[in-house]
Amino acid sequence: MTIDIQEILGFLPHRYPFLLIDRIVEFEPRKRCVAIKNVTINEPFFQGHFPGHPIMPGVLVIEAMAQAGGIIMMHEMPDRQEKLVVFTGIERAKFRQPVTPGDQLRIEIDVLAFRTRAGRIEGKAYVDGKMACEATLTCAVVQRAGADPKPAPRPDTDQVATAAAAVTSTE
Repeated sequence: MTIDIQEILGFLPHRYPFLLIDRIVEFEPRKRCVAIKNVTINEPFFQGHFPGHPIMPGVLVIEAMAQAGGIIMMHEMPDRQEKLVVFTGIERAKFRQPVTPGDQLRIEIDVLAFRTRAGRIEGKAYVDGKMACEATLTCAVVQRAGADPKPAPRPDTDQVATAAAAVTSTE
């Protein structure tokens, strides 16, 4: 199963310049996905990171992994327009080689734990078959502000802590 950019826009709230995946080329619900990010010199972060020697910030490579993992989570939610997937942790992040303009980032995500309110994934990003970055990420699913008539709690409150504890306790 593949997912094109128009479908990605239906799963994720991110928009330019912060939508960091262009296509899903492999997708197994609740298990795995492979996403593609085409890195161009037109990316706004290259203006300052670094002039004359553009390198994609490592935190944005990890964000791209999180967005791909977010699609796995959101795919299972019928009320996805009312939800957000937010980070609760980044572990064992390693950056192996720089990502530069012209590279195609292949992001492979494997689900380690999956619950309706939280998840844990292993992400690996490759350029030309060589690993550029790897990390284990945890996330929580929270109510999107304005989606519910009652005020939604901020994502960094009890909702995230409860979901993070649930996914961490499965290890």
